[in-house]
Amino acid sequence: MAPKQERKVTIRQVFSTIIWPRRKQLFIGLILIIISRIASLVLPGATKFLIDEVIPSNDLEQLKWLILAVVLAIFVQAVTSYSLTQILSVEAQHLISKLRSKVQQHIIKLPIRFFDNSKTGELVSRIMTDVEGVRNLVGTGFAQMIGGGLAAIISLVLLISISPSMTAFVLLPVLIFGLVSLKAFSKIRPIFRERGKINAQVTGRLTETLGGIRVIKGFNAENQEIKTFEKGVEELFLNVKASLTATSFVTSAGALLLGLASAGIMGLGGYQIMQGEMTFGDFLAFTLYLGFMIAPIVQMSNIGSQLTEAFAGLDRTEEIMNMPLESDDKKRTVQLEVIKGDIRFENVSFAYESGKEVVKGISFDAPAGTVTALVGTSGSGKTTIAGLAATFLNPDLGVVYLDGHDLQTITLDAFRAQLGVVLQDDFLFEGTIRENILFPRPDSSQAQLEMAVKAAHVHEFTDRFEQGLDTLIGERGVKLSGGQRQRIAIARAILADPRILILDEATSNLDTESESLIQASLKELMHGRTTFVIAHRLSTIRQADQILVIEQGQVVEQGRHEELLAKKGRYFELYTYQARI
Repeated sequence: MAPKQERKVTIRQVFSTIIWPRRKQLFIGLILIIISRIASLVLPGATKFLIDEVIPSNDLEQLKWLILAVVLAIFVQAVTSYSLTQILSVEAQHLISKLRSKVQQHIIKLPIRFFDNSKTGELVSRIMTDVEGVRNLVGTGFAQMIGGGLAAIISLVLLISISPSMTAFVLLPVLIFGLVSLKAFSKIRPIFRERGKINAQVTGRLTETLGGIRVIKGFNAENQEIKTFEKGVEELFLNVKASLTATSFVTSAGALLLGLASAGIMGLGGYQIMQGEMTFGDFLAFTLYLGFMIAPIVQMSNIGSQLTEAFAGLDRTEEIMNMPLESDDKKRTVQLEVIKGDIRFENVSFAYESGKEVVKGISFDAPAGTVTALVGTSGSGKTTIAGLAATFLNPDLGVVYLDGHDLQTITLDAFRAQLGVVLQDDFLFEGTIRENILFPRPDSSQAQLEMAVKAAHVHEFTDRFEQGLDTLIGERGVKLSGGQRQRIAIARAILADPRILILDEATSNLDTESESLIQASLKELMHGRTTFVIAHRLSTIRQADQILVIEQGQVVEQGRHEELLAKKGRYFELYTYQARI
């Protein structure tokens, strides 16, 4: 299989999407830099005038005006520098914040499969770090590069006017330096691109480590994680070292070539002064103007490195932004105003990896308002079937129907507005209990909130907390017990008031007392809704309208609790085994 071709952002793309929309700010910045550079050229001219004209004539009046002109030029440089930062640097940070929001918005709308194959910390790095380089495109770096180039051209004209022969001598090493820089930066871009990948991997592992700190400490595995992290940061160091080696080579080559040119100028200038072809003031002005021509060129090597880093970050950002969204499916055109909740699976198959089907040719009906329980051993395909019903996954073969429509043709917004989920890991967000329950319907009334709290028996434990519903629960709800987290998740689903409900091990974290409290509220929650229940505890699904026994991705038995027990088949085995336990 041929390796995947990496997409590269072109200068044309950057110009049309980043530079051109901010042309007004960049134009003002460019004008300010030109004014600043012109003001900086006052000092060399004033120095020549001072040495050749003012001092020999002992003219104090001219000396005062000369000093005033130099002070005014310095003041202009200070004001333009401050204005430049306010206009361009602030706009660059604004662009970074907008790009981060844009990338986050795109990532969060990608299919579930994408997240199954990506580390959380890696995605965080892509959102927060990869876009930072654009500050060098919109910030002062880009404008300084253009402004510096113009200043170099003006300085070149002034140098030619003083001594064409000395100017020609200088241009040769400058051209060699330019060619070396271009070659070096083409080699550096892949290094910066690779750095983004390594940084994302290291960040991803670090996020996992901190999130799983209880497991790490429980298995006394701190040293193992320390070694893994050290290996990652060592890779990052080697990458940075490679880029520093390349950029320092460019800088050192520039210093060497331009240093040799300066030494040559010293000899030529000294010779021309001795021959009376050049005044001392001319030589001093030439030397200062030469500095003004060379400084932007050397600065360009640093700015070039920053721009290369920016392009490498944009390459990775573009890679993400070109991934098709969940909602990009052109087939999803049906906008259902009212959802009854009739779901039918017809010969549905699904595989996470090609050739390894997890669900194989499943067919069944789940009429509106009924409860369908999925039972079977771990890895049999129960959660995958629920994921297909929730549109988290799409069938590879066959069709899932909703109210007679292919579920893959219904817009996700229309469907998921009527979907409620209580998942096995009962994910809670950092914040208060109130905020977590209100998550699906932030505008719910106090009465609706209290109804959900009572129905899920959340008040049974919040009444004991000093802050009640406003109690902070910590990241992922670590300050609560498993049963308490589960009841909050159920309250959240009750408040959402969905037509279709997915309960994945919804009572898995409840003790016997909590389970007895929650069974009644679950019954109320499921009433009138099309519900899929996945449970290892078979006692929780006795009242289901139908039970599907799943083995190796296929329905091996189907019926109500009593019917399946009477068959004395696979369900009977599972039920009697649990009863003995």
